[in-house]
Amino acid sequence: MTSMPAAERIGSYVKRAEQALAMAKNAALKPAGVTVPQYSALLFLVENPGISAAALARLCGVTPPTMNTILTNLQDRGLIERSPHAWHRNVLETRLTERGEEVMRDADARAIRVEHAVAAAFTADERATLETLLTRCADAYDATRAEGDSKS
Repeated sequence: MTSMPAAERIGSYVKRAEQALAMAKNAALKPAGVTVPQYSALLFLVENPGISAAALARLCGVTPPTMNTILTNLQDRGLIERSPHAWHRNVLETRLTERGEEVMRDADARAIRVEHAVAAAFTADERATLETLLTRCADAYDATRAEGDSKS
């Protein structure tokens, strides 16, 4: 028995929304031939050409080994290319290939349809409130984690 029912745990609602988002995006992205983590990497690569795998992992919220697996899969499919950095030879720069840009355009259009469908469920004021509340929620979780880290 637990002293806090699941229905009272904000994390349960956040997790449910996160899982629903992942399932909706997975379904939307499947015809484009990419997974949600691959799409996330492609999205950040569009905005940050030449980014390192470690920096990309931080942006995508995954570990460096996970990002390396994602990038290997994308590279094997010819969607990205990796080359040594001009000054730091042990750092690989990552860029989309022409084929990667095509796949990204298709995947992004599909992901945007999911985003628009969800946004349509809210008024502009509700959406602004939701964004504020989710940001506050994330900040509170971060503060709780930081408190736990300092007590270790």
